[in-house]
Amino acid sequence: MHFEIVTLFSVATAVALAVRWLKVPYTVALVVTGLVLGAAHALEPPNLTKELLYAVFLPGLLFEAAFHLEFRKFWQNKLAIHSLAVPGVAAAVALTAVMLTPVANALHFVDGFELRHGLVFAALIAATDPIAVVALFKSLGAPKRLAILMEGESLLNDGTAVVAFTLILGIVTGRKLSPVGALMDFIKVVGMGTLIGVTFGFAISKVIQTVDDPMIEITLTTIAAYGSFVTAEYFHYSGVIATVAAGMLCGNYGAHTGMSPSTRIAVESFWEYVAFALNSMVFLLIGFTVSIEALVASWKPILAAYLAVTLGRAAVIAGVSLLLRPSREQIPWSWSTVLMWGGLRGGLSMVLVLGLPPHFPHAELLRTMTFGVVIISILVQGLTMAPLLRRLGLVGSREDRLAYERERGLVRAKRAALSALQQMVHDGTVQADLVEPIRAEYQRHIAEAEQRISELHLQAQQLREEELHAARRHLLLIEKDTILAAYHKGFIGQDALNQLLQDVDARLFRLEAGEETSLTASSE
Repeated sequence: MHFEIVTLFSVATAVALAVRWLKVPYTVALVVTGLVLGAAHALEPPNLTKELLYAVFLPGLLFEAAFHLEFRKFWQNKLAIHSLAVPGVAAAVALTAVMLTPVANALHFVDGFELRHGLVFAALIAATDPIAVVALFKSLGAPKRLAILMEGESLLNDGTAVVAFTLILGIVTGRKLSPVGALMDFIKVVGMGTLIGVTFGFAISKVIQTVDDPMIEITLTTIAAYGSFVTAEYFHYSGVIATVAAGMLCGNYGAHTGMSPSTRIAVESFWEYVAFALNSMVFLLIGFTVSIEALVASWKPILAAYLAVTLGRAAVIAGVSLLLRPSREQIPWSWSTVLMWGGLRGGLSMVLVLGLPPHFPHAELLRTMTFGVVIISILVQGLTMAPLLRRLGLVGSREDRLAYERERGLVRAKRAALSALQQMVHDGTVQADLVEPIRAEYQRHIAEAEQRISELHLQAQQLREEELHAARRHLLLIEKDTILAAYHKGFIGQDALNQLLQDVDARLFRLEAGEETSLTASSE
């Protein structure tokens, strides 16, 4: 087992390095790699089971996303997010089941495929997993509100989908429950999950306010993430909702009121790594879990299911967008298209279908359709999202960014060559009067490249903002390195080190939060 885990991390690292040149979403590359290695039987990884996902993967991933989601921005879009994640999920489940059931019977996928079976499938496939899409948003500079809508909806619809799946499966397998009873059960499971999450988040935040130790505070947030999930699940409430609530409270209350800038940077770095590691594992395991041969053999049910899921989501997105048109939370139609196409499915759907009772009718067909829909959505929608964003004019063209990076690289190279030339003159390797034509040539190349960059800035203001942000961050990191070097050489003491580092970390934090306006801004 230990060897397999190390091998999986090695594969994930290799994929992460490769996608820098391939320019494809990291999660898509992981799934493809898992499919290829699984088909070749090159590795026997641990199975992606419900127990593994619930015990290890899901709480960490949910908490990290909720911790970094700004509650203020979330609340500004509360109507849109809740509409998509609660009634929207319910409508998508109903539409998907209604569209899929007659098709399954007309094409004779199996005998006796009824609406109740379609509802179970629609509920377990309802949860979206936009990790690849949100990462693309950040790298391409998509509108921040669009990312908030996508991520906020996903955080809530995970819980909604799990609760809906549990209730529908219970009804289908014989539990007597009226529509009103089902609604009350839904409210109880979600409400108590929220209460447990808020309790954990508030209690942990209060403890965080009493300490100033990064290791302890990292441990406390870990308790909030996994403790809230386990507690809610133990009492048969929504662990997903509990972890999301705890994460949002810790990130928006505990971190702001109880963490110093240095501690918050440490905590955020920890959870960013946890998310990277867990995402790497879960998407690789998705690839390993799926059999390519089985998918090809069942292409008709998979295609029908994928079309039903996609059309159901499209109808929900269109309906919610239409209803929100008169409100200040209106969603532009181009954004609606992205929200529809960005509804990728992931590990949660696969785990829910793997958790079906052994003798559930048509369980094998439901598993095959789920695996197929997940793979198609990740590969097709994940790979086409960047072109769609450009086509809709929501991000700048790749040509602008490529030209910018090329010219910046040229300036750096020419300046490095000029610096080396100056050193050659200083060392006496070459006479000063002989290098003037060379120096003039390099200076001319630099001036021309900077002029082209200036013209690019006029066309793409975002490039200018990115450059300024990178420059500020680089200088602050130089300050931090210099302070640490002064301490190690004995020029300053421990107390001075702590105060200086807190000042730089505070400015780094404000810079990342978009609040730093000056390189020399005080921490006060």
